[in-house]
Amino acid sequence: MQLVEVHHYVTESGRDPYQQWLDKLKDLKGRVVIQRRIDRLTAGNFGDHKFCEEGVWELRIDFGPGYRVYYAQAEWRLKIYSDGGREGGREILARLYQRRKK
Repeated sequence: MQLVEVHHYVTESGRDPYQQWLDKLKDLKGRVVIQRRIDRLTAGNFGDHKFCEEGVWELRIDFGPGYRVYYAQAEWRLKIYSDGGREGGREILARLYQRRKK
């Protein structure tokens, strides 16, 4: 089985939106559930996810309010991004994916 590399999206200014969102999350059980789900990605177990647009996928985590983590995949590497499940994360990854294709 091919392992998947998971990387955080980091802005040009060095900001890691996913880690910042996770660190601010007050739901401690939610943090654990989200991190375990991300850990399972490395084994290729994507679980409940769906294609959104322009190379962006949504990882749906059925816990608490229903957390969402957006990611883009290139071969066996993933870039994860989340800003609390707001749609903006999806759009940012879509723009990055388009820029990378050119």
